[in-house]
Amino acid sequence: MKAINHLMVMDPQKPRNDNSELLRNAASLSGVAIQMGVTIFLGNLLGEWLDQKFEKTFLEDTFTLLAVFLSIYLVIKKVMALNK
Repeated sequence: MKAINHLMVMDPQKPRNDNSELLRNAASLSGVAIQMGVTIFLGNLLGEWLDQKFEKTFLEDTFTLLAVFLSIYLVIKKVMALNK
């Protein structure tokens, strides 16, 4: 609203934007969060199994860290694709 000469004048309404693209992006990013968690979990599970199989103590940490890097790479790739 604008006050002009003591009269209140309503601003013209702006057309509503289509929110379907916004919702699609939000759903896609929430799926990325789930994908990130599953990737890290599976990397940890694989590392734990390899530790037991080869009787080592560093494979679980190594594979978990690799899974974290992989999941971050996938998130960045997805966000860059959404920005195009």
